[in-house]
Amino acid sequence: MSTVTTPPGLVAAAPSAPARRRLDWRLRFAALSLIWGFSFLLIKVGTGAYAPFQVTLGRLLFGTAVLAAAMAVRRERLPRGVRVWGHLTVAAFLLNALPFSLFAYAELTIPSTLAGICNATSPLWGMALSLIALSEDRPTRVRVAGLGLGFLGVLTVLGAWQGFHGLDATGTALALLGSLSYPIGWIYVRRTLAGTGDSHLSMTGAQLLLATVQLAVVTPLFTTLPTRMSVGPLLAIAALGALGTGLAVLLQYGLVAEVGPTTAQMVTYFIPVIATAAGVALLGEALTWSTPVGALIVLTGAALTQIRPKPRRTFQP
Repeated sequence: MSTVTTPPGLVAAAPSAPARRRLDWRLRFAALSLIWGFSFLLIKVGTGAYAPFQVTLGRLLFGTAVLAAAMAVRRERLPRGVRVWGHLTVAAFLLNALPFSLFAYAELTIPSTLAGICNATSPLWGMALSLIALSEDRPTRVRVAGLGLGFLGVLTVLGAWQGFHGLDATGTALALLGSLSYPIGWIYVRRTLAGTGDSHLSMTGAQLLLATVQLAVVTPLFTTLPTRMSVGPLLAIAALGALGTGLAVLLQYGLVAEVGPTTAQMVTYFIPVIATAAGVALLGEALTWSTPVGALIVLTGAALTQIRPKPRRTFQP
């Protein structure tokens, strides 16, 4: 569960051979949307019986296992070099360990529908960071307008005119911090791990492995073993890791390589819709008019922030 971007190592990855028959990209796009959309429901179910850190650790364990199996099938090796592993350690924290844990803690007190909508603010945070950091992304009037519109949508979802009545401020803040962590991690990866020469699968496998180690160290310090193993929540955690983290990453990379990052990142705009529908239909979460209306405003603003200015054509005599 994350907003689509160009992950570490993907630039160096070659596209799939055309002779290799694959499932139509539209079906894989739909599958990825469903998997990530349902991830917030799975987090909610998992945290119903297990501590948030335990949910995150289980998620990372199952996700890493899927990528390890994929690496074994493709005979991929882990990247080498102390510098690369050092940067991957930071990337694992910012893109996996931290946001996964924040969303798990957030869903202790907020509905999965709100968590899914908060996740959709990642492009807005990314745009805001580009303005602050003066990165290579050029701020335009349309993109700045999208930023303002997006955060207006957030205020609509939260019911600002009602004084945020009935809203758990801590849980919402944790979810928004989780969505902020993604673009911070992407900026870090883009500036430190671009052009390493390692495949995207190798880099991401190592990244998830490091995130798993980080949670394996932290979890025993802040949690105790559950008195009994609840099967339903445990299966939810397994699905969250194997599907929402492991398989989703493989689908994401395949889509980016086949149809490009612009089309692949459109999945971002379906995630909150599916998360909301799943939360309402399967968990019985309440839905007021401000939630879908605000979510639509958020997604419109996020879409505007992704519009890049067309390169100027130089006259060639």
